Amino acid sequence: MTASPYTVSDVMTHTAVAIGRDAPYKEIVALMDEWKVSAVPVLEGEGRVVGVVSEADLLPKEEFRLDEPRPDEAGEAAKAGALRAGELMSAPAVTVHPDTTLAAAARIMATRKVKRLPVVDGIGMLEGVVSRSDLLKVFLRSDAEIEEEIRRSVLGEPAAAAHLDVAVREGVATVRGVLADRSMVPLIARAVRAVEGVVDVRMELGAPAGAP
Repeated sequence: MTASPYTVSDVMTHTAVAIGRDAPYKEIVALMDEWKVSAVPVLEGEGRVVGVVSEADLLPKEEFRLDEPRPDEAGEAAKAGALRAGELMSAPAVTVHPDTTLAAAARIMATRKVKRLPVVDGIGMLEGVVSRSDLLKVFLRSDAEIEEEIRRSVLGEPAAAAHLDVAVREGVATVRGVLADRSMVPLIARAVRAVEGVVDVRMELGAPAGAP
């Protein structure tokens, strides 16, 4: 059984808006509004990512416009007086490589509480950006395409799966057939679930004739 091959490079946006360290506050807000993005990478030199400015980095200027910060808000309040990207950005940037799996990218976004990740090469040069919405693109795959991949990459081998077939409807994969080795059931279900675009898995399996 082989894993689904989708990586960040399959879904990322290759043309990404980015800024330099000296980009002023209002220019950053205008760019984010124009491009409808929640964060922009900050680049240095020939395009190396050194940080990210997000909506969260920009909000303290409004949040602390009238109210004095509490002692535990000192870090956020410091950004209220920032004027340029170099002062506003969160650094180092949380990034991924193009060959990162979609599952790994999703885990990074969830654990680091970010909506967008710069995609960089081996030396940190910007190649694109991947967002939460990009990761959801795999669920736009057709049922027929998902079925074909499950048959090829999961049910094609080993021999224990030779009498199985799959039907996919609205992303839900139902595996039917006869399976002699019941220990294979969780392994097959896990492999089917790993196929990008699968929403859920149902196993409707029978035992071979004459089996106890």
